[in-house]
Amino acid sequence: MSAEIPVQWTDPERQQLEERVAATELAWLTLEVDVETLRVEIDNFALIHHELLGPLYARLDELDALVAEAVAARTGDPEDLRRAAEARRRVDELPDLDALLDSMPEPGPREAEQPEPPRRVRPDKEAQRVYRELARRAHPDLTTDPAEQQRRSVFITRVNEAYALGDSRALGELAEEWRTAPEAAPAPDAPDRLGWLNERLEWLTGKIGKLATEQVRLEQTPMGELLRLAPQDPVRLLEELAEQLLGRAAGRQDELTRLLSELEAAAAGHGAGHNDSAGHNGGHHHGTQENPTMFSQLPSTDAASVPADAQLLDVREQDEWDAGHVDGALHVPIGEVIARLDELPEGKLYVMCRVGGRSAQVVQYLVGLGREAVNVDGGMFAWEAAGRPMVSGQGQAAFVL
Repeated sequence: MSAEIPVQWTDPERQQLEERVAATELAWLTLEVDVETLRVEIDNFALIHHELLGPLYARLDELDALVAEAVAARTGDPEDLRRAAEARRRVDELPDLDALLDSMPEPGPREAEQPEPPRRVRPDKEAQRVYRELARRAHPDLTTDPAEQQRRSVFITRVNEAYALGDSRALGELAEEWRTAPEAAPAPDAPDRLGWLNERLEWLTGKIGKLATEQVRLEQTPMGELLRLAPQDPVRLLEELAEQLLGRAAGRQDELTRLLSELEAAAAGHGAGHNDSAGHNGGHHHGTQENPTMFSQLPSTDAASVPADAQLLDVREQDEWDAGHVDGALHVPIGEVIARLDELPEGKLYVMCRVGGRSAQVVQYLVGLGREAVNVDGGMFAWEAAGRPMVSGQGQAAFVL
């Protein structure tokens, strides 16, 4: 009589659960790859967006500031002056991504930075219980396999960090992760296999839920929403956006030209001898901020007539000041005048800028407040032409920027 091999009986319910766990694990791994891929795509898209559209956005911000300054020059209204100052401040303070990236410290320890002292906590009894259980079950010394020792060392490091913070929730999640990990799975015929399968399924379902939440968050970021409009051809989308921005910039340029024409027509003939020319600085950005014919009937004087002991207020930007300024003058850039009014000395102020346009805005504002202010007509160019002394910020030969 031949021996018969018994057919191993399999619980259909448990077999179905085994298949669900395997399918859920595959879905978790697939979604994890999808989310990380989306994260990389959004990061790359953001860099391309900055390279292609960053200069256009910067140009629009500059035009917005110039339009606001032209409106303020026409009305002299304090609220318009405030808006112009805010618009100019937005341009000056706009961070440059390349500069930010270049200024980021290299990875690694920073000697100059003192580490924060560890926060002292007293883990509660539940945290202590979970910690002891994890240390007992996951300690690297419980195995002789090098790869398994490495895995356990990494895991125990995470456990120690959570315990040091007294984070009972994190310890609980780590306990669930260890208990449901494939490496901790009971043998297929072990009595506790069914319980492990249920715990593993619950853990995987939670992971999928968190990944799905992160996927939605990424898709709803500004760059994510843009990318969703043309996932197959994002560069073409950026080109279309660039065309729209160019159209907006052209419209703002036309508006600025109209405003400047109206201002010059209203003040025709006033200060014509001090008109700025492109040859002064090769089209430097400060030249577009001011036009000496914008203002009329303001208290003004020529540079040669400014008393030697006059109180001077220079409202140019920092780079202009550093290149050359009057020794003893008070430096307050035009965008900061309103916020720093209390720093201005009492008595008559002689206000200066590059050619007289920005200083005229400030004089008009100060006169409206009842202050005694005089515009130095022709600005620093007229001061230099009159042979009046100047100094620089770095000790080199002073010049008008």
